[in-house]
Amino acid sequence: MEGITLWIACLLGLGLVAAYGARRLRLPAVTGYIAAGLVLGPAGLGLLEAEVVGGRLEHFVQIALMLIAFGIGEHLELRRLRPVLGRLVFLGGGEGCACFVAVAGGVLALTALRPVPGVGFSAAFLLAAISIATAPASVLHVTRELKAAGPLTDLLLQGVAANNALAIACFGLVFALSQKSAGAGAGFAALAAGGFAGIALSLSLGLCTGLLLDFCAHRFGDRGEMLTAGLALLLLCGESARLLGLSPLLAGMAAGFVVVNRDRRDVRLFRAINAFEPPITVLFFILAGAHLDRRMLLAAGWLGIGYFVLRAIGKVAGIWLGGRLGGAPDVVGRYLGLAMLPQAGVAIGLVVLLQGEAPALASVVTPVVLTGVFLAELIGPVFTRLAIIRAGETADALAPSRSGDDLPVSIPPWNWPPLRPGANVHGTVVFGASLSDTVAGLARVSTLLSHYYQARPLAVRVVKADCLEDGRAGETGVFARERAETAKLGYDLATAVIHAADVADALVATARQSGARAIVLGDTGEAAAAGFERIIGAVVREAPCPVVVVRFCGEMHTERLLVPVVRLADLDVVADVLKALAAVGRHRITLLRLMPAEVTEEGIARAEEGLRAWAWDRELGGFIYTRAVATAARLDTVLAEAAEHDCLVLAAPRVHGVQRFFFGSLALDVARSCARPALVVHAAAPPRA
Repeated sequence: MEGITLWIACLLGLGLVAAYGARRLRLPAVTGYIAAGLVLGPAGLGLLEAEVVGGRLEHFVQIALMLIAFGIGEHLELRRLRPVLGRLVFLGGGEGCACFVAVAGGVLALTALRPVPGVGFSAAFLLAAISIATAPASVLHVTRELKAAGPLTDLLLQGVAANNALAIACFGLVFALSQKSAGAGAGFAALAAGGFAGIALSLSLGLCTGLLLDFCAHRFGDRGEMLTAGLALLLLCGESARLLGLSPLLAGMAAGFVVVNRDRRDVRLFRAINAFEPPITVLFFILAGAHLDRRMLLAAGWLGIGYFVLRAIGKVAGIWLGGRLGGAPDVVGRYLGLAMLPQAGVAIGLVVLLQGEAPALASVVTPVVLTGVFLAELIGPVFTRLAIIRAGETADALAPSRSGDDLPVSIPPWNWPPLRPGANVHGTVVFGASLSDTVAGLARVSTLLSHYYQARPLAVRVVKADCLEDGRAGETGVFARERAETAKLGYDLATAVIHAADVADALVATARQSGARAIVLGDTGEAAAAGFERIIGAVVREAPCPVVVVRFCGEMHTERLLVPVVRLADLDVVADVLKALAAVGRHRITLLRLMPAEVTEEGIARAEEGLRAWAWDRELGGFIYTRAVATAARLDTVLAEAAEHDCLVLAAPRVHGVQRFFFGSLALDVARSCARPALVVHAAAPPRA
């Protein structure tokens, strides 16, 4: 096993690169994995040797197959199957029959035109039976990658399970008939009985494993213990199936079927295994690609390509016809056949079985099937992805969309009475006025801060020193949008056009000269690509006052504010912004304290009490709702909570350079990942010595 750890590390890293490259090409990640394996394997560059592919790493293939089969079983919940069972029968029957007829008839027709030695009725019918099978691994991976949900996805995952059982049963019958017609071996009845007995025993083994899994799930409360016991039982089930000559795929699906259909329905084991599965799945698909042999494509020639095309025609036509007869939605009849094009594990397993039982037939069938698998695994996932996207069942398609009138950056109309500036105005709130999309929003935020600080909003536009624009730009309408916005709020706007080579230096110098109480900058996401991240960083490092970076995303409402913090000290950084917003209109402000996952209930209670005490000390008690949560993933927790709020207010840590690289910034990660506007507040830079 020397060097196996290095191989695993390299393949996992390669898998990440391949998935990224595939996504950039708008292909499913599984196609990237398989292509990478093909390039590295014996049929490509030969870097992944046959010994490693077929021996040292084969264990991961077996593990992945069991986990994938178990995951498919989760989608066979009777509660969800009953309403569509009749439809599923029509779809599965139509697809199976059409596939069989198309491949068998097509192969016979092609070989009649151009004879191929050894290809007769027996070989054609065996190819037809094998063609029914669909690769559950590829299909399941694509649906998970797209976070797909909907009628097409449900029927796809349920149909794959039934589809493979049908393929195994059909293969057993056809093989028995071919042996009977050739006068070889046992009689037809005995061979057919043996095929059905294999299916029944595989399902029985899976059912027993499922009962044991359910029993263990309720005896082990700890997630780690549950995962350990579940993996042990699933792998034992798979290995037992192989030793007994049964189908590990059917056994794994049956185990998942039992767990999800128990009356007490505990799906925690599925979730635990889902978290464990990704690296195993990456290895599985890369190794699957390495197993593919392009030489088979040359050996099978045009007949292998014909098998692939005929199978695709049978799938699409059979699903369309079955959908019409079964009353399935149009989207199902139109796209489900395309989604079921991948083919691998079951088909290869049937070919291996044929090699042991009928070597003469196997020598003809094997190159044709492997050519079809080669093409189906490279191209099939692309069609699965395309079908789900066209059906509108991806996570993006299902998410609520903005109305057509919404702009990428917009603010609602000002519906409150105008504000009244104080009698004694001191200092300014400076905001940058370079991006026309953000100036109105920045003007509003700056005016609210000015009202709280009893200061004056100051719009600053920095012009490169060699630009011909002069100091009268403010009088020619350059600041018209900012001035109109501040006027709605009852304030006059001060303006300044500054000629300077460095934008950050000019903003900091203006803030010092004007006695700024805060600097407000805007970011739309695209701004970062234009160098705004560098400007923001430079301003934050030198600013004599707090810097508020407004990250725009859709329409900016501030009625429901979320303030996630790790430390109570973070609240002091954002206190002035919260007071400024709470002073106008009705606001609901939620303080969310993020605690370690192992914190006790007493610790949670103390943290919430600390939040309440802070709010009352800052005279915000009437606006504040407090929560402390234990979390193992801070970013995910904040993003989930943000869905119920309009805007986030975040305290950014004062770390830069190497410290930022190593420790990161939760506030910036949230602002970049969240589909809500955010105000990221940076504390003032410490005074220079």
